[in-house]
Amino acid sequence: MLDLTVRLLARMLSICTPRPRGRHRVGAVPALRFTPPPPRFTELLDGTASALVRPYLLTPDERRHQRDRRRALYLATLGIDVGPDHIHGIPVPVGAPR
Repeated sequence: MLDLTVRLLARMLSICTPRPRGRHRVGAVPALRFTPPPPRFTELLDGTASALVRPYLLTPDERRHQRDRRRALYLATLGIDVGPDHIHGIPVPVGAPR
């Protein structure tokens, strides 16, 4: 059984691998079948032309609003309602159902 397995593996490897065409096939590099495309960008980019702005950084006002929203969501999980003071531009009294 082992002999049959070895012969089957040897047959599969001979099918899947290329056969050498000589006694010592060292250093024979096959020619490329395609030519690589030319580079798209050849000019250098000017780093001073664009402003160095990180869009993921928040201004202090945006950070405060985000902190307030997160606090309101956390308190909502505890059953405490700290909704907005104004809804669609109309002031909402404290303790009113929302």
